[in-house]
Amino acid sequence: MIILTGGAGFIGTNVLIGLNDIGKSDILIVDNINKTQKWQHLVGRSFYDYIHKNNFWKWMEACPRLEIEAIIHLGACSDTTEDDFDYFMENNVHYSQKIWEFCAERNIPLIYASSAATYGDGTRGFSDDHFQVSKLRPINAYGFSKQLFDLWVLKQKKTPPRWYGLKFFNVYGPYEDHKGRMASVVFHAFPQARDHGHIRLFKSHKPEYEDGEQKRDFIYVKDVVDVILFLLNGNATSGIYNVGTGQRRSFNDLAKAVFQAMELEVNIEYFNMPERLLSRYQYFTEAEIAKLRRAGYSNKFTELEDGVYEYIHFLSV
Repeated sequence: MIILTGGAGFIGTNVLIGLNDIGKSDILIVDNINKTQKWQHLVGRSFYDYIHKNNFWKWMEACPRLEIEAIIHLGACSDTTEDDFDYFMENNVHYSQKIWEFCAERNIPLIYASSAATYGDGTRGFSDDHFQVSKLRPINAYGFSKQLFDLWVLKQKKTPPRWYGLKFFNVYGPYEDHKGRMASVVFHAFPQARDHGHIRLFKSHKPEYEDGEQKRDFIYVKDVVDVILFLLNGNATSGIYNVGTGQRRSFNDLAKAVFQAMELEVNIEYFNMPERLLSRYQYFTEAEIAKLRRAGYSNKFTELEDGVYEYIHFLSV
């Protein structure tokens, strides 16, 4: 059995699809669906059962002889504007620590989600070298919670047999509809272009960046799944890895790709960033992926225009 936390979420749903595609269906989904519509992501998928995250440990205690192939831990609070730090600690740190200890005790491989938000404003670089983790300075509570868990992991003497902490960069693609304001710019841009003929982007509040020229490492969710399956089924060295394309692209590039996919004229409008985001906003990200390449991952990442085209046609159906 594979345990997949956050399995009804954005990346989790795509991982579930990827596992099904390679013939795996003995999968326990752990999530917090509650009154959301995330249940729709599970329709038509093959999995063993769904367990609410608060009931997971009681369920595991009732199944002490269960053979677990791996745990893919993607469940977390990922809202970069959330201010309840205690909530982050409980969900992103303490819950993850318990999963780590469980995997270490039971000798179970673990893949967990870290985040590029740990890199803060980027002035300290984007290296996934373990010696750099303590030098990073996240600029929001979400990124700090992810860094705290990474730091805790690197201090542990008792570890799972194989473990991978994945720093996801700007992921976009199908099944992020439940994320609201935290969904990708592509998701929000599609209805704007369709219904109003324009796409709205944040103005730049730094003189070194023109409006819309803030740059991110945008990675298509199918590439993220491919990396996860590579690590799940291989023997790469345990550690923290960046999961990005290694290429920075501007939000203007992304918007133009949306217009191109929709066969519309480019029409971009810029508006002021909300004050609450001014000190938390990353103007630039670009993953260093040499470590992932050295681990043996050689597949080519999807070009932004190709990924946006495929995703826009998914949203159009």
